[in-house]
Order: sequence, then C-alpha cells, then structure tokens
Amino acid sequence: MAFQENLLATLASLQDRKEFETLHWEGSFHDYLALVKEDPKIARTASQRLYDMIMSFGREEYIDSKKRVLHYKFFDDPMENGKDGVFGLDIPLMRLVNVIKAAAMGYGTEKRVILLHGPVGSAKSTIARLLKKGIEAYSRSEGGKLYTFEWELPAELSRISGGQAIVPDPMHEEPLKLIPEDMRHDAYKKLGLVRDNFQFRIKGDLNPASRYIFKLLAEHYRGDLTKVLSHVRVKRLLLSEKDRVGIGTFQPKDEKNQDSTELTGDINYRKIAELGSDSDPRAFNFDGEFCVANRGIIEFIEILKLDVAFLYDLLGATQEHKIKPKKFAQTDIDEVIIGHTNEAEYRKLIANEFMEALRDRTVKIDIPYITKFTEEKKIYERDYNNLKIRGKHVAPHTVSMAAMWAVLSRLEAPKGYNLSTLQKLKLYDGKTISGFTEDTVKELRKQSVREGMEGISPRYVQDKISNALVSDLSETSINPFMVLNELEAGLKTHSLINSEEQRKKYLELIQVVRLEYEDIVKNEVQRAISADEDAISKLCANYIDNIKAYVQKERVRNKYTGQDEEADERLMRSLEEKIDIPDSRKDDFRREIMNYIGALAVEGKKFDYRTNERLHKALELKLFEDQKDTIKLTTMVSNVVDRETQEKIDIVKQRLIKNFGYNEESATDVLNFVASIFARGDAKRD
Repeated sequence: MAFQENLLATLASLQDRKEFETLHWEGSFHDYLALVKEDPKIARTASQRLYDMIMSFGREEYIDSKKRVLHYKFFDDPMENGKDGVFGLDIPLMRLVNVIKAAAMGYGTEKRVILLHGPVGSAKSTIARLLKKGIEAYSRSEGGKLYTFEWELPAELSRISGGQAIVPDPMHEEPLKLIPEDMRHDAYKKLGLVRDNFQFRIKGDLNPASRYIFKLLAEHYRGDLTKVLSHVRVKRLLLSEKDRVGIGTFQPKDEKNQDSTELTGDINYRKIAELGSDSDPRAFNFDGEFCVANRGIIEFIEILKLDVAFLYDLLGATQEHKIKPKKFAQTDIDEVIIGHTNEAEYRKLIANEFMEALRDRTVKIDIPYITKFTEEKKIYERDYNNLKIRGKHVAPHTVSMAAMWAVLSRLEAPKGYNLSTLQKLKLYDGKTISGFTEDTVKELRKQSVREGMEGISPRYVQDKISNALVSDLSETSINPFMVLNELEAGLKTHSLINSEEQRKKYLELIQVVRLEYEDIVKNEVQRAISADEDAISKLCANYIDNIKAYVQKERVRNKYTGQDEEADERLMRSLEEKIDIPDSRKDDFRREIMNYIGALAVEGKKFDYRTNERLHKALELKLFEDQKDTIKLTTMVSNVVDRETQEKIDIVKQRLIKNFGYNEESATDVLNFVASIFARGDAKRD
C-alpha cells in the first residue's frame, strides 16, 4: 500500500497544480467583464488571435538580393524544437502573414478562404499543421487566453435545459455575445471596455442552442438581463485538435459515405423522443467541423476535391461567416478557414466556370519548392544526421548532394546570361560569381515565373535516402554516390515524371552533381594533405617577405646564403596562380595584402593568414602541390603501398575524420576515390 502511495505521490509531484488552476479558471459573467476591462484582447476574433500568435514568437529582418525579407520565427516550430519547421519559404510566408494581418484588422480577407497552392510535397500541409498547433499552444499561454461559458440551471428550471443542470455552450462562444447585439456598442462604452488601441470585432448572435436557453430565461425573468446572466458561468477555453475544441480538420472522402452534416452538425434522434420536436435546438448536435472550429481554425485538406454539396456551406462560411444547420436559422461563426491543394486541382478550378463563386472568395498563396540550396539541405539534415541515424554513419555531403540535385531540378535554365544551372543555384544561394551582381539575381528570379512550381519533391529524395540507409552495400556508412545511384534508379519508375525529355534532364543533372562532388572532395583531400600548420605558416611568412620587398622595391635577405636578393617572382606567382589571379592583376593583389597587414598593425593586431580566405586557399593549394608527390596518393589504387607512404596516408585519413566529419570507412572511400581521379589525370598526361 505504501509503495502504491509513493508511486502516486511521485506522479502528483510532476503536476503543476497552480498552472492547472490558471488554465481551468471559472467565474461569473461579472468576473469576466472585469477581466475584459483589464485586458480587452481576451475578446479577440479568431483572425486577431492567429496573427498575434504568429507575432508573439518574433521576427527577423534580412536583405536578400537587395530585397527586404522578414523571417517569422513561428514557422521554425519553436513549440516542438523544429520538428515541423519550414525552411526557405520566407517570401511566401510573408504573403500568408500579410493576409492574416489584413483579416485581423478587418480589411476583408477575414471573409476569404486562404488557399495554399503548390506542387506536391511543398510544405502546404505542414504550414496548416503549424498554424493549428500554434493556436492550440497559444490558447494555453497568458497572452493567448480566451473564454467561453456554460449555463447553470437549478432543478426548477430544468425544463429549459431539457433536464440538464449544466449546459455547455456547444460552439464555445465568446461570452460577450450574451450582450444583445443592439446593446453592445453602448454597453462597451458604459462598461469602460473601449480602448483606443483595440477594437472589438464581435459580431452576430448566439448559436441556436444558447439563444434558445437565453430566450426562455428572459421570458421566465420577464426580461431582467441581470437575472438571466446570473445563470452564466464563464470558464477558460483551451483549444485542442484532439478534443475537437476550436480546431477542425475536414478531408473529402467517398461521396457515398459523406454528407454536408459533417460540416454543420446533425439531429440527435435520441433527444427527439424526449423533447418532441426535431427543430428544437436542444435536440441538435452542433458537432460539425465548422461548429467545432468556432473561435479557432479549420483546415480543409485537398479543398478543391469537395463535392458541390459542401461548396454551398463553404461559400456562406467564408463571405458571411454563417453556416446553415439543418432546420435552423443561419448561425454565426468566427474562425480562420485555410485550405490547400495541388496544381492539377487548381487548374480544374480555373477551367470550371461553375466554381467562379469559390474563386472569388479565395486568396491564393503560392507555396513553391525551395530554390535555395542551403535551405533545402536543412530538410534532410534534420532527419538524416549522425545523431538520429543509429548504426550507419552518414558521410559528409551525402544529403548536400541530394539537396543540390533536388534544387537543380526546380530551376529554369538561365536566359540571356552565360550561366549554367549550377552557377545559377550558387548565385541564388548567396555565392559570388565574377561578372554577376545582386541585380543579376533579381533579374534571374523575375524572368523565372514558374520556378519552384515544378521539379523533384523532397519526399522523393527522402525515400531514396532511406533506401540507401537500408541497403546492404555498406555495413557502416552511406555516401553521396549511394544516394545519387538510388535517385537515378528511381527515375525509371517515378510516377510524377510526365515525359522522357524530363527524365533525361533529371539524369543529366545527376551527372552535374557528381562532377561537383568530385571537386568538393578533391578540395577536402587537398586541404587534409596540406593541413600542416607549421608548413603553411612558413610558406606564408616567405610569401609576405617577398611581396613586402616587391611592393616597397626592396631586396630580401636569403636566410641560407645571407645575401640580399630580388623578390622571388616565381614563388609569388606560384601561389597567386592557384587562385586565378592574372599577371595583370598581381600588383593589385600584393598591395591589397600589404594594406590589410598595415591596417591591422595600426590597430595593434597581428596578421593571420586564416583571416584572408583567398590567401589561405592559395597557401593550401600550393602546399598540396608541393606535398602530393611525396605522399604518392595515386599508389592507393594499386595493391602495393610502402610503409612510409601508408603512414602519411593514415595521417591524412585522420585529418579527414577529425576536421571534416568522416568515419574510418568513408574516409578510406574518399581517399580511394580522389586517388583514382589523380590516377586518371596522370594517365591522361602520359
């Protein structure tokens, strides 16, 4: 017994009783008016609350190709540590937030369906899920609190409620709706609820069930509003998709198994026997998705697949914010309506003249695929990394190369510019290419009207990475070639490829990515070979001595002979050529380095070659050139490697593991691969 009590006590200690009491606050209508007077925002509309929820997480501003862009932190999914975070869609999300802001301010978009439109797998469902999840969490916060009410009726008034002592409002209505509509404006003023910085947008009447009880109580008390409202118990409202409170989701199904009552509710036939009429609001279940979602948000999955019978309810719910339950008058609702659809369904809508009314009540937000490489990469890094994947090592660049191919498939070929699609990808990603500016990037985006609306879906890439992970080609790791091979093989049966020409284009892009990967790993191996800091420092010091002598027209003392000599032009050019500095620009580059060193000296700082990216790269490439023959990397492709060479190769391998994130197997694979590239190069020279 004591053991059981200890267990229960342990469980109880995990609960925050104070928070529970706060979230389950109850009070009289008078108490609620006092709360509203203190903070009018608790009586916000659904649109106002949704906008405030997004803004509560903050935003950041940045410039992208001379364009001011806002990043709303809410879409990073701070509620679940980034689980549903959306990457690379800041501009479409800015448009979405602007629509919600206009709705919050009552400018008209609150009377529209927000339609997220884009290709399959472009995060439309994720955005809708985030909004639902966010408003649910916000309702539990101090800044997002909202309230509803229930009726408390003594036994002598049980006939009014149909025998119930407590009758919750079935649509979680705002308590201020209990003030008759014709009295509200004056009531707000006299009660001191009006604020310069906040405007009440509460419109419409109570739903039929609460209206019926209100009416009977008013008759019972001969119109004494004070006595009617004394039966009102106000309580905190917590929105919850699982409990079907303030958050609704509707998905089209088979026409035979679905009717419009799923949106507006249906008659409770058991209660008809008790109450004697099917038009008595107490005999009606206000549990349709529109009723459930009142005060919050409703999501329509694949909205354009709706049957016409549902369309009429949707049109009224958007424009008039009213629904028509069976056998009852039109009922006011307050909720944000958001739907999503793919391109094929939207084209049908455009072509169908009978759907003109829906088109007119729709605000379309295009949600394209990501066209920024680093943002696309984040999608796969979140799911396929060495912390999440157990048992297999994900080699460096594995998901990067998959992301690169996916983005390349979505980009339109540059028109009017001497650019490859890969170079365009790099420009979009913020890289600099000689001869091209931010204005070029703006012009490229402007001319590519449908960019991001076609191409490979992230889901396809995720499926193929998963295939590579369960493949038996390697016991301990997966690498870019394994994933690229999976991506290539899958194109033969890809259901969304419409033509052989499109398939051919995607295959060619895989080859582009393979060549890019070759360059990347060659560079990494070169850096690993030339990672001797002492050797780089000595080479740098030698170079600086020589350019100093050259710029100042002095001679350099040879430390071995003790003689003063001319600056070593061959040494200087051997470094500068590694970073493509032409002979005509060498003087400018050398002066640039000396000016930089001089500026640091004035500030009392010492020059470090690592702070100059171009010089650092030149030093590494020069050192690699000097050392590669001593390591004889090409011998790795043969079966004979002498002990001295093997020791040097092992050092390089350890640097790859320590500095670049490889494991033993993937480091060996990369060294073998780069060795084969050098071997091919040697064979060509022969």
